[in-house]
Amino acid sequence: MDYKNIIVSKESGYALIQFNRPEVLNAINIELMIELVDALETLDKDDSVRCLILTGSDKAFAAGADIKEMADASAMEMIARDQFARWDKIRKIKKPIVAAVSGFALGGGCELAMTCDMIVASETARFGQPEINIGVMPGAGGTQRLTRAVGKAKAMEIVLTGKIFTAEEAKEWGLVNMVVPVEYYLQEAKALANEIASKPPVAVRLAKEAVLKSFDTTIEGGLEFERKNFYLLFASEDQKEGMKAFIEKRKPTWKGK
Repeated sequence: MDYKNIIVSKESGYALIQFNRPEVLNAINIELMIELVDALETLDKDDSVRCLILTGSDKAFAAGADIKEMADASAMEMIARDQFARWDKIRKIKKPIVAAVSGFALGGGCELAMTCDMIVASETARFGQPEINIGVMPGAGGTQRLTRAVGKAKAMEIVLTGKIFTAEEAKEWGLVNMVVPVEYYLQEAKALANEIASKPPVAVRLAKEAVLKSFDTTIEGGLEFERKNFYLLFASEDQKEGMKAFIEKRKPTWKGK
C-alpha cells in the first residue's frame, strides 16, 4: 500500500511510523487511520521488526482529530462510520509500540499516544483532551486510558476543563516514561525500541499481553493469565536458550521461537 499520510521506515530490529500531515499539524483523519492500521498490522507480521515507534514532528505529534470530517455529521452517520473500530485494531498489535511525542498531542493525538505501550516525550510536548471546548468529549479512549493512567480526580479535571498539561506533569502523573530535550526525544525512543528489540520476541509478546490484561480483569483473573503465559514460554526455544546462556555465563542468541 502506498501511503500519503504516514512515512514508514525500518531500522535494525524496529520500525518507525511518522505522521506526515504537516500542513494541519498531523491532525488525524480517517485516511490517516486507515494507513496507520495497515502499516501496523503489516509490520506486526514482519519477523525482522520487534518493536514499533509512532511519531510526528518536533512541532506536533498530532494536534487532534480533523474536525472538518465530523462537524456536520449526524449521530446516525457517526455510528455508521464506526471510525473508532480502527483504534481497537491498534490495541491488538502484538509488538510493543513506543510513542515519541513532541509538541502538540491533543484530543485524538493524546488518545493515540495513550494507545501505545510507552511514551517518550520532549520537553515541548503538550497533552490534553480539549474536546469539551467544541461541544463533545473524548471518543477514542481518552476517558478510559487517561483515568487508568492518572486517576479519577485528575482525569475529571483534564476532561471537563479541556486543560492542556505539560510533559513534566504527564511524567509526574505516570502517563509518560521519560521527558528529554526536544533534540533527543526521537533518539531516546529509538534507544528504548532497540533495547526491547534485543529481548526474546515471544517473551516480549506474552509479557505485553499480560500487562494489558491487568486493565481488563480482576487481580485473580490477571494472575491466572500471567501464570499461563509464564508456563507457555517453557515451550519456546528462547526459554531454553536464555536459561542455558545464563547458566553458561554467555550472551543468549534469540530465535523468536
